[in-house]
Amino acid sequence: MNLTTTEALESNFNQLSELLVNHLQSEEHLSIELSGEQSQFLRFNTAKVRQAGTVCDGTIQLTLINQQKTAYTAFPFTGDLAVDTAIALDKLNELKKEVAQLPEDPYIVLPENKGSSRDVYTGDLLPPSEAIDEILKDVQGLDFTGFYASGTVIRANANSAGQKHWFATESFFLDYSLIAPSEKAVKAILAGREWQASRYQEQIQQGIEQLKILNDTPVHEVKPGRYRTYLAPDATAAILGMFSWGGVSESSMRQGESALAKLREGKTLSPLFNLRENFTSGSVPRFNELGEIAPDEIPIIVEGKLVNTLVSSRTAIEYGLQANGASGSEGLRSPEISTGTLQNSEILKQLDTGLYLSNLHYLNWSDRPGGRMTGMTRYACFWVENGQIVAPIKDLRFDDSLYAFLGENLIALTDFQDMIPNTDTYFRRSLGGSLMPGLLLEDFTFTL
Repeated sequence: MNLTTTEALESNFNQLSELLVNHLQSEEHLSIELSGEQSQFLRFNTAKVRQAGTVCDGTIQLTLINQQKTAYTAFPFTGDLAVDTAIALDKLNELKKEVAQLPEDPYIVLPENKGSSRDVYTGDLLPPSEAIDEILKDVQGLDFTGFYASGTVIRANANSAGQKHWFATESFFLDYSLIAPSEKAVKAILAGREWQASRYQEQIQQGIEQLKILNDTPVHEVKPGRYRTYLAPDATAAILGMFSWGGVSESSMRQGESALAKLREGKTLSPLFNLRENFTSGSVPRFNELGEIAPDEIPIIVEGKLVNTLVSSRTAIEYGLQANGASGSEGLRSPEISTGTLQNSEILKQLDTGLYLSNLHYLNWSDRPGGRMTGMTRYACFWVENGQIVAPIKDLRFDDSLYAFLGENLIALTDFQDMIPNTDTYFRRSLGGSLMPGLLLEDFTFTL
């Protein structure tokens, strides 16, 4: 994709889509998807730039349907209409030949026109020429390692029924670690559509304070057992991520594979716990890969009770349900856990004695039908006594039921949220993220 304005790219995409639709036969249906970006990337190590560059990239995917049969292909989107047209027509002709040889799909979803959309979100990002100096000026003398991505991300969809969607957003993330001489690390993420220098400076200062404890204080041995625990927003996001893996999916519910199945049977979580899909933040488009538009908000768990699951069109056809704009995977795309009343300044005091967990990783279901989850602590995690951080801990493995730690053991949620972005850059910059508060738990079970 050539470096050009998003308006020019939108025009070229629309013209290309119309041309392809005009080459269809009456029994053929076509869906056209675009994923693109114009991004600056910076990689840091020991507070120095180790890699810098820009990426201008785009990919078109064509999905052709003919007589209950479907085939798809992809090719680069250059933004040059003449070049893209020649490639696209060749790819379309290949699909026409391929689809005739494929078996029928009983749950195929035909393109429809349920209205078009155009959403463009501008940001206040660091100018590319200033990003390096702005990021590094506050970390001189520190072992600062991280990855920064910033710029415009585009998603678009058009189909043979006449529906068109265009989504473009300017955003950034800085995913970094501060590393102590002992090789222990503090990890943090800053993300959004506006660079906030003051927020970044606060994060760095907090990281320095935690790093000093990690490096200078002997490790406190925590034996297996149940402990009062605080989960910072990043740790909360890791737990919620498991909900997209056999949790909130209607298909998983129907097939007996959902960890939240007991909620449908009448069990509840804490009345303090509220989860919804919230597309109003503009971090991800409301339309899915089929061009179907989800509502601005989808409540999923309200005051501990399951009120909705995510239902894709294929699942809706299979089980005779109403779809709600979910993706084919029926995973969360823009989740938000509502805040509570616990103030940042009161976290350690209310924790009193127990564990402060900044990050979790290696999560998995240890008993998916039973809602049991396991994982490891990571980075800056501490033992707290009498409302004071006293020592770092060795990595621990937890194994507990979500019906317990999000149920009767959920004491409080913070009155603030952090935006935890999706930082994947495989093939392209990912979109979306989660708005997460911190969670204070009466006890949390650690096994190793």
